[in-house]
Amino acid sequence: MRDHSEMDLMLKGYGLTTAKILYHFPDHPHLLQSFIWQDYDLAPQFPVLIRFIEFWRAKLDGPLHSVVYTHQKLVAPNEWRKVDGEFVLH
Repeated sequence: MRDHSEMDLMLKGYGLTTAKILYHFPDHPHLLQSFIWQDYDLAPQFPVLIRFIEFWRAKLDGPLHSVVYTHQKLVAPNEWRKVDGEFVLH
């Protein structure tokens, strides 16, 4: 479970990272299977993705073939502002 909300992570510079992981079937090494992984991570170091890949290599049987990823910050500092008022309609 996370210690921070998604908004807290985005305000701290985290962005949504999506990785497409191709791996070999353990019983049929000539076959490839894909797995989509998604989490909030910090570019360009990607500590969360790297930790997941290390977990995969240590604990799972299917050897990795390749990892392709994309990263997008969802909230930038100039897109966030404090609002002091509220308009109530009806």
